[in-house]
Amino acid sequence: MGGFRGREQQGNFFIMGRLSKRELLTEKKTESKKKKQTMKKKLFKTRLLSFAAFCGLALAFASCANEDVAQSTTGTNNKNDKSLTTFVAGDEAKTRTSMDYTSGDFYWEAGDKIYVKDDDGTWQVSSNAPTSKVASFQFKVPGKFNNSATYKVYYPGKNSSNDQVTISATQTQTTPNTTKHFGESGDCGTADATGTIGGGVFNFRLDHQAAILVFQPYTSNIVLKDCYLTKIEVTSNNDITDTYTLDPVSGELSGTGNGKQIILTTLGSGSYAYGFPLTNTSANVTTNGAYMVIKPGTHTLKVRYWVQDLVTGIEGTITRNLSTFNYAKNTYYDMTANLDVKDYDGDHYYMWDAKKQYWDGWEWTKNLSGGQPTLEGNTSSNYAQNNTDPRYYNESYPGFGLNNPATYSCAIAPNVNEMVWYAVKGDPRWDNTELWTTMGHLYNGGFWIKKKANITGFRDDIAPDGIDYRSQGYTNNWSTSTTPPSSADIGNYFYIPALGDYAAGTLYTVGRETDIWSSSGYPMDTSGNSAYSLSISRGNIGINTIPRSMGCRVMAFE
Repeated sequence: MGGFRGREQQGNFFIMGRLSKRELLTEKKTESKKKKQTMKKKLFKTRLLSFAAFCGLALAFASCANEDVAQSTTGTNNKNDKSLTTFVAGDEAKTRTSMDYTSGDFYWEAGDKIYVKDDDGTWQVSSNAPTSKVASFQFKVPGKFNNSATYKVYYPGKNSSNDQVTISATQTQTTPNTTKHFGESGDCGTADATGTIGGGVFNFRLDHQAAILVFQPYTSNIVLKDCYLTKIEVTSNNDITDTYTLDPVSGELSGTGNGKQIILTTLGSGSYAYGFPLTNTSANVTTNGAYMVIKPGTHTLKVRYWVQDLVTGIEGTITRNLSTFNYAKNTYYDMTANLDVKDYDGDHYYMWDAKKQYWDGWEWTKNLSGGQPTLEGNTSSNYAQNNTDPRYYNESYPGFGLNNPATYSCAIAPNVNEMVWYAVKGDPRWDNTELWTTMGHLYNGGFWIKKKANITGFRDDIAPDGIDYRSQGYTNNWSTSTTPPSSADIGNYFYIPALGDYAAGTLYTVGRETDIWSSSGYPMDTSGNSAYSLSISRGNIGINTIPRSMGCRVMAFE
């Protein structure tokens, strides 16, 4: 240990001891009838030993459960150091600052330091720090500690000092189930060190003031099993990240922050260069356990798991909206999530109001040569060529300027007036991150639109401008928001994925654009060859007229 020049004084010792076994509580949160996300609340209790006491100074919760670290000390309790006060971390198995998830054992990590105000009220920081992961360590602190039997010990994390703590909005973990990043992420703690005046030995128990989320995603989805977890984005209804003060009385974080979002990046090197794997079918912290530091408190969280398909290059999110919950300090929570995405079949593409779907008899699931194309740009000639085929469009045309409603497949769709209401008054929001699958491939891109019940004034006989476009010509396009609805509002919307279209048997624009058939034929086309559709693309939504021969999606709107 390096020396420090200063006033001569008897060496004092602040000694930390053993952390007891953790307790486990399980909090279950219902996502849906079939999907659940659970949180296991794990508390770390401490007791003051005859030699010392500790509750986890500098929580950087340790790395992998299978890491084997020798339980040896790096120094001795030397009371004869005349220039520095020594804060001694004992050699007990659970007295360190990073943690093995399985055993609960703690270890000191490189760069750990503590702060204490001396007898003159001056902030003093330990002059040394571990250079690697070790079982115990002696912190040497300059200053005078002779006038009191009690001193407040602060651990503000590695990117802060004194009593100031910054919980980072951008956190990084490069391998699964490692917690070495906690010091940089904002882990923090305080303790009251007690001894005798001038006695030179101070015992303390340090309480961590942050809360920890331990994400453990898994999946049974065949497509997702070939993907990687690249980051986890957590958004709260109140602050979870900012700079705070460790209160000298309570020891807790004080102050009101402004940061409501934290992003944990999970890109490393080697086998983790693309992120953490999603090969597990049940929660497994060793496979992809990811740890995030947040400010404690009552939060309503939206969790977005970012997933990338290396084959297609598609990256997007799988979202979980959690109920309001109190995340306590000095506690970590297992956040298990069965990751799955909505799958959209290939059976709901139709020519306008056809009796049968576009690829009836040639569905991609039959694996036929010349069957339904499943990738953009692929083509097949096995689609309807004339009106003898029930897959051909409805050729009905009652006359110029007359209402021409669908009677077959498109009868379930909104009419043109209703589609105008959705486009103009439905607060459409493009979401370029939410993942979904269709025909065996992973995609993203689509619109959130308010449900009919949440659109004031909604009616089917006229559009918002008071005109009935079922018997008049009309096209228009509007720019839209590219910000998805908040977690609090998401229930007021429904989602339309950009599933693309078929034109002359070729698949186009999956994940980028799509047309949804209305139930209204275009009344101004005397040839009877076009119909109204709702057209969507990134940042734009519109009412258009397109050829009835197009293979577009048919769906009922909510």
